[in-house]
Amino acid sequence: MDFSRTVLVTGGSGFIGSHLVCSLVDRHADWRIINLDNLDYCCSPRSLESVEDKANYTFIRGDVSNSRLLNHIFNTENIDVIFHLAAKTHVESSFETPSTFQRVNIDGTRVLLAAAHQARHQPQLFIYVSTDEVYGASLDEVFDESSPVRPSNPYSATKAAAEYLVRSYWDKHKFPVIITRSNNIYGPRQYTEKVIPRFLTLLQMNKKCTIQGTLPKSRHFLFVDDAITAFLLVLEKGAVGEIYNVGTGCEIPIMQLARELIKMVKNVPEPEVNDWLEFVPDRPSIDLRYPIKCEKLQQLGWRAQVSWHEGIRQTVKWYRDNPNFWSDAAEDEGPIRGGLEQSTDKAAPS
Repeated sequence: MDFSRTVLVTGGSGFIGSHLVCSLVDRHADWRIINLDNLDYCCSPRSLESVEDKANYTFIRGDVSNSRLLNHIFNTENIDVIFHLAAKTHVESSFETPSTFQRVNIDGTRVLLAAAHQARHQPQLFIYVSTDEVYGASLDEVFDESSPVRPSNPYSATKAAAEYLVRSYWDKHKFPVIITRSNNIYGPRQYTEKVIPRFLTLLQMNKKCTIQGTLPKSRHFLFVDDAITAFLLVLEKGAVGEIYNVGTGCEIPIMQLARELIKMVKNVPEPEVNDWLEFVPDRPSIDLRYPIKCEKLQQLGWRAQVSWHEGIRQTVKWYRDNPNFWSDAAEDEGPIRGGLEQSTDKAAPS
């Protein structure tokens, strides 16, 4: 079959990546969708069961920093569009193993850019999915795309560095790039190290939600379907060389989040909610909030459609209906036992 467009998604087996791949495969039967992923711990092949037998879907297992593999892909496939989501994303882990984050997030982006730019079939667009964390934290300032970049942890520093690499290809070669910076994305199939599925998994195991520190932390939560709609809109209408914030006005304090989930999962009255909370020491360099403006994306016609009430309802239902989806993680309790209140999922893990 001849396809009208070939799209490469890196990190397509991760949380956001799998939702993007499924959407592309289902919406565009005339497009070929290639998923490059190394199936790291936070990925599940089950996330792509609905499309794995589709004629327009291809899976390649491999590391985005493998230059021989990337050059081979771009020399043998006529790649028109790249969505680059492959990344290490867990903030606390980035303090423990910063070199791994540098290799995947910076070197992987460098290798991918070089392979794409040198390809005989020149891509029409390279979309780099970044994070609002590159702005650093703010108590009152709301960041737009022109705000200074001030990353405050090794993870966000590697994402910012990768952004500079992406921008350099536009500045020097006019290679067609777009950068997106997303708020916290949540929804079904998210790995259990992120705050919403971590709380849900703890509660399903009859364990308490662990709240780190005493400072009033909050996050802006965007449902995954709205994020995918934003990425697809940027693909069709975004201006090359531009940065687009993908944001939401839905800001939820972490304490409120825990209390809401306790009521939904354990169905306990208000006086008993505190019985399901446990306070643990803060993790290093935790930012309190990341407020961003997204007028540029809204001018393209995007609006978040899924309310917090509906999004969290769908998410809780999915984890209730699929208790064994992340069974390996639940068995060793790795991300649970560590008590990591890490809610960043801005770029799908590879």
